[in-house]
Amino acid sequence: VGCDRSKNLVDICGEKHFQAFVCDALSVPIRSGSCDACISIAVIHHFSTAERRLATIRELARLLRPGGTALIYVWAMEQEYKNQKSKYLKEKNGSKNKEKEMNTGTAQRPLNDQGPDNCSQDSAWSNQLLNDFKDESCGAMPVADFRLPVHTNRTSFHSQDLLVPWHLKGCTKKKKESIDTVVVPGGSKELQELSPVFHRYYHVFSEGELEAVCRSLDCVKVQKSYYDQGNWCVILEKL
Repeated sequence: VGCDRSKNLVDICGEKHFQAFVCDALSVPIRSGSCDACISIAVIHHFSTAERRLATIRELARLLRPGGTALIYVWAMEQEYKNQKSKYLKEKNGSKNKEKEMNTGTAQRPLNDQGPDNCSQDSAWSNQLLNDFKDESCGAMPVADFRLPVHTNRTSFHSQDLLVPWHLKGCTKKKKESIDTVVVPGGSKELQELSPVFHRYYHVFSEGELEAVCRSLDCVKVQKSYYDQGNWCVILEKL
């Protein structure tokens, strides 16, 4: 049985005759202790606080029967590990098409991650939050710039908390605002229809961090902790 926040992805599962439903990883509507095994792939790194990330793992553990196991994958801060580059970095110089997309600002797909809902309006909320906060403050006090850094795709990470560009393909343009202005050779500007680029929040985990979070729970024990192609991974057992 699968679950996901995205209704579109769940619908795709249904079309392929898999059992899946929409839910929040912080509150899964399944009876406690009813699962032999659970997996969480590329989910927990999207939660924006340490408390929420811990709560997600606690919820995962709640679903397991005693002796049941869970596998967790999150994106690693260390995309170069033991002198080996991850697949994510290696693909930077892959095909000419990918290189062209990089140069035109097209975001690449993060490793082991699912795409967004087709034509969904995910928001580049960092800039908007800052503007809203400034408006509400009415200029009474200086406002610190708390915007997160925007990651350059297929490069190493320089911050654990960041926004990763996501290029949404196959979405029909409905609003004039969604058309990007592109600078063409000669310095002139022309309007060109491009797929919109959204910014998604990530907390990339440093070495030992995921394992430490898991060990803080007294209901599970860490069977194994390892690095796999730019991801930190743990296998847990329910006590």
